[in-house]
Amino acid sequence: MTTLTSTRLPALPTGPSAAVVEIAALAGRRLRHLLRAPGRLVGVIMNPLVTMLAMGYLFKTSIIVPGGGGNYPEYLMAGAAVQLGLASIGPTAIAVSMDLKGGLVDRFRSLPISRTAVLIGHTMADLVSSLVGLVVVMLVGFGLGWRPNNGLLGVLVGMYVSSPESIDAFGSMIVVLFSFLSSAFLAASQFPSWIRPFAEWNPVSSVTNAVRRLWGNPVASGDGFALHNPGVVIVIALGVVLTVTTVLSFRRYRTAS
Repeated sequence: MTTLTSTRLPALPTGPSAAVVEIAALAGRRLRHLLRAPGRLVGVIMNPLVTMLAMGYLFKTSIIVPGGGGNYPEYLMAGAAVQLGLASIGPTAIAVSMDLKGGLVDRFRSLPISRTAVLIGHTMADLVSSLVGLVVVMLVGFGLGWRPNNGLLGVLVGMYVSSPESIDAFGSMIVVLFSFLSSAFLAASQFPSWIRPFAEWNPVSSVTNAVRRLWGNPVASGDGFALHNPGVVIVIALGVVLTVTTVLSFRRYRTAS
């Protein structure tokens, strides 16, 4: 007589631990894709590198450093770092759009995994790739003379804009508009009067000014509230962006096809 024995499968994690496992698995999938096709990461890194080489090397003697001290590469470095973050929006959006077009998101929705894991998994993977790019940019900046003396929006864009070509154009517009119309490369006071308020209150200006103070690099002088309180502007701007993009991304995830 044959005796049947049962094998007990290991219990699957539940609750917050399950979400962590799901996010790690989906982020790992995205990072493996980046390793097999690193062209997108190279494209992200090239944006700030071209800016640094063109402005920080070729034209560094032609640009007056705001604040009256230091060299221009030190002033430029914070702007290049922020430009790297802006350039990362496009690849995230394209990856989400391709998952939608390929039907992968439909399969994810049919599985017993949280929708939070799918969206955050993409975001965390691209955060890791952006940190790798930041290391490369900082090494190049160090070679140019910079010395430290003292990134859900892409997911939302990918959900709503289904064409990768449109996403690429939209991402390029974000990089150009928000980085060059800010104090990332020039002081806001050097802009024409009609565009100066936008440059002063642009969150990119606040981030670059905060990073320059952190690194002990030159900071533009002025009397504006945004210039002297970059942390307040950053918290408000990022809070609004995070709240709006999170709500809209989850809502779109339920209906996207």
